[in-house]
Amino acid sequence: MKTKAVLSQTEVSQILAAARTEAQTHQWAVTIAIVDDGGHPLALERLDGCAAISAYIATEKARTSALGRRESKGYEDMINGGRSAFLSAPLLTSLEGGVPIIVDGQVIGAVGVSGVKAEQDAQVARAGAQCLN
Repeated sequence: MKTKAVLSQTEVSQILAAARTEAQTHQWAVTIAIVDDGGHPLALERLDGCAAISAYIATEKARTSALGRRESKGYEDMINGGRSAFLSAPLLTSLEGGVPIIVDGQVIGAVGVSGVKAEQDAQVARAGAQCLN
């Protein structure tokens, strides 16, 4: 039987703090969502000035990344490359800004960010997702 790390509230708080710090350093009003490996929400924080819709989008980016075991940008790249069938995939958003949390080679969750430019969302998400390593 294999074993796998799981996110506790301690790690979730660390991830949220690292992502928040990255966003605040650049004065970016974003929403940060953290999910477990099944895409279930563990934390959500919407920074002051961020649009309400970003809470939904950030959560879907995180869910996409966790369930797909890759950055959500990979789906955006596939669609832009002509694989339009991915537009109908259930529970997926093909927007950049979802990043998996990987520990010992296994995806244990993901961070999704929404509120600024796509590459900036991804930058904030990566700051959170990589803080455990």
